[in-house]
Amino acid sequence: MNILNIAMINRTMVRTRVIQTLFAYYNDEDRTPSKARAALRKSFADTYDLYFMLLAFANELTAYAQQQLEDQQARAKATHSDWKPNKRFVNNRLAQQLFDNYALRARMEEQKLLWDSGMPAVSEIYRQLTESDFYRQYMEAPECTYEDDKRIWRLIYQRLLTESPVLNDALEEMEVVLDKSNWTIDADIVLSFVIKTIKRFTEESTPKEPLLEMFDSEEELTFAFDLLNFAIEDHEQYEQLINTHLKNWEADRIAFMDRIITQTALAEILHFEAIPLTISFNEYIELAKEYSGEKSYMFLNGILTEILRDMKAEGSFFKATTLK
Repeated sequence: MNILNIAMINRTMVRTRVIQTLFAYYNDEDRTPSKARAALRKSFADTYDLYFMLLAFANELTAYAQQQLEDQQARAKATHSDWKPNKRFVNNRLAQQLFDNYALRARMEEQKLLWDSGMPAVSEIYRQLTESDFYRQYMEAPECTYEDDKRIWRLIYQRLLTESPVLNDALEEMEVVLDKSNWTIDADIVLSFVIKTIKRFTEESTPKEPLLEMFDSEEELTFAFDLLNFAIEDHEQYEQLINTHLKNWEADRIAFMDRIITQTALAEILHFEAIPLTISFNEYIELAKEYSGEKSYMFLNGILTEILRDMKAEGSFFKATTLK
């Protein structure tokens, strides 16, 4: 089944990464635009690697479960106990498909992505799994269909991994060991794409089953680097526009992140005519709410509105829209 119409990195994430890259850029005494572009590219690759790491968690948890069964079997043999293992979970068909998947195996090997430093999380989540009602129902059901195999994994990702402090601790550790970034920030977003990927597998899926691409087109990647370049190249112009329109805001009290977000918003609004103004406004207001102060979104909305009204009155802004 073709899933290439869904990509890992969408425009909301692109805007977030550009803002984060610019924040680091202006705090770097040895900054250069080429270093910023390299940092942006790495941030996308890191997020894409997280997608594969979280898919590979199914392999790690299954292998851990298999080892637990083998240990129990050895203890039963040593004590001459009559014990029959329930292998339903370790024989899960969806997990086996992920283990066999060519794209997953290739990415893990090429990027040297290993769960070694995150194994404490695997054992703790396995404990949580075996104590859950949905696991018990899965293991005790008289029959198990392929859809049951898929469902147990969707529930694991949704209920045990989403907003999981245990997973976040493991990702923090692996970020350091594997030289990655944003894994803890992106975890829940990327988990939602993992769940979408699982839903698209079928019983007939082969090892060639495609996984998500990083971007759905070169156009998206071009947008990312153009946005970064425009924000850097026109930095002084945007700073002047902001400072001359502050009015009730004191220049030295404007948070640095607010300036970065506003400059990036201006770069998008003034250079990407195909993107409706309302979309740009809404996207950056949401980013201000998430990444800056409590009243940052009001500052952003107010300053952008004032700047664009004046530009429109001067005849230097032509997007067909009404400023509210």
